[in-house]
Parts: sequence; structure tokens; C-alpha cells
Amino acid sequence: MLTPYKVRITVVKKTFHEDLVDEYTEGVKWEPKNCCHAFEIGHEFISDGHMPEGFSDWARTDIQKYVMTLARGGNMLGVKPGVFISNCTDGFRPVTFKMERIEDD
Repeated sequence: MLTPYKVRITVVKKTFHEDLVDEYTEGVKWEPKNCCHAFEIGHEFISDGHMPEGFSDWARTDIQKYVMTLARGGNMLGVKPGVFISNCTDGFRPVTFKMERIEDD
């Protein structure tokens, strides 16, 4: 194990901003018009400091700092201890992740 704690990463929401796609893309076909295909709501992953196999590289880059903070026993201001919520940075179809430190293994 790389870190003192494991972190559960759960997909809690997927969004598609059709209005932004319509306004800010040119000639891009979003067929079918839907959310990110890499994750499903409820999908769970466990990290021991490494991102789990099959986890999107794009999303990994976006949330890695939060996963590592929780895995090392840290917390973020303004949220419950041991938990954080964040999104991938895809502005057209963001995925929201809940990250939770696993303290009793």
C-alpha cells in the first residue's frame, strides 16, 4: 500500500450541457448527445495511492490531488472530514466524483 488509507471514488452525477455544446462548438457531432461514456452513476473504484485500473486518465489528472490528500489523512476546508466532491474538467459533459477516505479496513 502506498498510503496510510485507501480512498473510495464513487461516480455520483453525470451531466451533459447541450446548451454549451450548441453555443461553443463548431461542426462537432455529439451523437448520441449524452454524458461521458467512461463512467456510470454508482460506479466505484478503490485507490491505494494509485488510480485503479480502468479509471479514465483525464479524470485521474483532475482528482488525483484530492485522492492523495484524503489517502494521507488530510481534509479539505468546508466539507465533512474524510470526504470531498469534485468534477472532471470536461465543461461539456462533466462527471462528479465523491471521494471518501476508508478508515476501517
